[in-house]
Amino acid sequence: MRQALPRSARLLLSRMEVINTDELILSPIYKRSPDMTKSPMTKSEQLLRIDDHDFTMRPAFGGPPIPVGVDVQVESLDTISEVDMDFTMTLYLRHYWKDERLSFQSTNNQSMTFDSRLVKKIWVPDMFFVHSKRSFIHDTTTDNVMLRVYPDGNVLYSLRVTVTAMCNMDLSRFPLDTQTCSLEIESYAYTDDDLMLYWKKGNESLNTDDRISLSQFLIQKFHTTTKLAFYSSTGWYNRLYIHFTLRRHIFFFLLQTYFPATLMVMLSWVSFWIDRRAVPARVPLGITTVLTMSTIITGVNASMPRVSYIKAVDIYLWVSFVFVFLSVIEYAAVNYLSTVQERKERKLRERLPCTCGIGNPDEMMIDPQITGYGSMDVNATGNYGLPENGGRQERILAQVALNDPQIARQVKPSRGYVNIWIDTHAIDKYSRVVFPGAYILFNIIYWSIYS
Repeated sequence: MRQALPRSARLLLSRMEVINTDELILSPIYKRSPDMTKSPMTKSEQLLRIDDHDFTMRPAFGGPPIPVGVDVQVESLDTISEVDMDFTMTLYLRHYWKDERLSFQSTNNQSMTFDSRLVKKIWVPDMFFVHSKRSFIHDTTTDNVMLRVYPDGNVLYSLRVTVTAMCNMDLSRFPLDTQTCSLEIESYAYTDDDLMLYWKKGNESLNTDDRISLSQFLIQKFHTTTKLAFYSSTGWYNRLYIHFTLRRHIFFFLLQTYFPATLMVMLSWVSFWIDRRAVPARVPLGITTVLTMSTIITGVNASMPRVSYIKAVDIYLWVSFVFVFLSVIEYAAVNYLSTVQERKERKLRERLPCTCGIGNPDEMMIDPQITGYGSMDVNATGNYGLPENGGRQERILAQVALNDPQIARQVKPSRGYVNIWIDTHAIDKYSRVVFPGAYILFNIIYWSIYS
């Protein structure tokens, strides 16, 4: 029918059909509305074909486990706490794996680097720190996260993390101890059937800053290991370990603990050279050293955890405390024996007849044949424990009287009063040797064991 129409009519009819077709396309009924919930893709996302794949699944899902290499750069080792039994470390944690879904064409084989915004849209390993108490990714001035994608699909994922993790310390040799702490890295969701975690370059995968130093510790070495961890409800997981060994600096504790304790023990020995009758001098000296040692022990334990075993510093401090305490007990014993001796002498003088008839008592007192004491013996005894106002003379006169057979027969029935001489001054003399010798022996044994 259209062929029967003239040519001009056929052209007019064709134009009208085209106009009607355009109106149908542009009409609200046939016009497709855009998806406003979907953000526009960037050129890099279009190049990586982010929307073409499901990145909630791991690469090569259903196949062999995906290898994920790890290396660590330790930036700083901040604090080691004996009270909380933990340490704080800042490190760069880098992951390496291959995801063919991210491969792209490149003429110059150059990689593309992205920040944290793309990380949320692709698959990344779900690493976490085992036995960690606190951890965070640094976000100044932006999130310290880097993602680098290579044309063949290899991926480098790096982030800067600070983590506080548990460290089980054995303080039995504190402060002469060496501690080994570990930072453990593991996948949270993927077992060894889905993800194979390993150190990328073996022990060389761990790098440290040469400027890392601690106030109380000397960092001896870092090393890495790999083990399998089993959970009864989920299975086996690859776990990476970063071990570091720390040796404590002893000089601080020598100045703050050992030297003061040793000086207090030596100060307690001064009382052995003080006259035992000088009670106001010897008693405060002993009490002061005891209280000072108690303060040192309290100060050390205040900064330590309440462990159920004895530490090396406890042994030294408590032995020193015992030496100080024994020096006080020594003076108590000397004072008591001196008092007992004076009482016996007083009773003996009351029982003895008058020595007024003894001729030249001064000459007899220095006659060794009569008294049993030579001139040097009399001088050597000094005034220790003797009553003043002629106490020495009364003692020697009593000895002279006892040498007289007639007088001795009168006193003999009272047998307890004959042997009345107790050299209490000898206790101090022996203590001057025994106490320092025993303490030096203790130090030799102590430092040979714990050094």
